[in-house]
Amino acid sequence: MIVKSDKEREGMRAASRVVKAALVEAEKFIKPGVTTLEIDAVVEQVIRSHGATPSSKGFHGYPNASCISVNDVVVHGIPSLQTVKDGDIVSVDITALLNGYQGDAARTFAVGTASEADIKLMDAAKAAFFAGIEYAKAGGKVGDISAAVQLYTELHGFGVVRALTGHGIGHKMHEPPEVPNYGRHGTGSPLKAGMCICVEPMITAGDWRVKVDRDGWTTRTMDGSRAAHYENTVIINGDGAEPEILTL
Repeated sequence: MIVKSDKEREGMRAASRVVKAALVEAEKFIKPGVTTLEIDAVVEQVIRSHGATPSSKGFHGYPNASCISVNDVVVHGIPSLQTVKDGDIVSVDITALLNGYQGDAARTFAVGTASEADIKLMDAAKAAFFAGIEYAKAGGKVGDISAAVQLYTELHGFGVVRALTGHGIGHKMHEPPEVPNYGRHGTGSPLKAGMCICVEPMITAGDWRVKVDRDGWTTRTMDGSRAAHYENTVIINGDGAEPEILTL
C-alpha cells in the first residue's frame, strides 16, 4: 500500500473534481436514442477541457475514454454505435489523469423511466458503498470494508461480483491494495491514514458470476441479470475520522 503526502492528496482531489464534472455531464446527456459512443465523446470532451487526459484510453489497449456498460454488462463495456433505450440502465466508469494524479468513479444511471426493480438495484449499489465506507478508517482492515459491502448487498437480495475488485489509486490507476466487495472482518491489508482507495460495489440482480466477451473487455453477468456499479475515490483519514470521498 502507498500512503500519500499532503501534496499528493491535493493532486488527487483536483483529478477527482474532473471525474465528478464528467459524470455530471454524462448523466445530463444520457437519454433514449443516444449511442454509448456519443456518451463517451461527452466524457472525453469534459476531461480534456479541464486539461486532464482519460486514463482508460490506451490502457492495455482499451480504445475509449470511459467504460459504458448497459444492462447486464457489469463493467468495461466498450462504447459503440449501440443506442440506449427507455428502461435501460447504463453504468459510466471514468478515470482521469491530471498533473500526474488519478481520480476514478462510476455511477449507474437510468435511461428514461426505470423499473422499480432497477431502482432498487441501483440504490442498493450506492447504499452498499456507504455501508463499506463506515469501515474505511485507519486502524481497520480492507476486509472490514469488503464484509460490510457484501453483508448489505446480500441482505437485500442481490449478488456481489467476486471476479472484480476495488483498488488503491494514486499516480497509477490501479495500486495496492485490492479492495474486494466480499470478505471477512479483520482480514486483508491494514488501512492507514493517507491511503487512497477506490471502493466500488458491483452488484447484480441475480447470480454473482460473470463472463467476459470475446473482445476481452466487456464483462457481463453469466445469467443475464442486470448489474449496477457505484464507485468513489476515497482518502483514509487518521484518528478515527471519517474518510474523505473525493468524487462525490
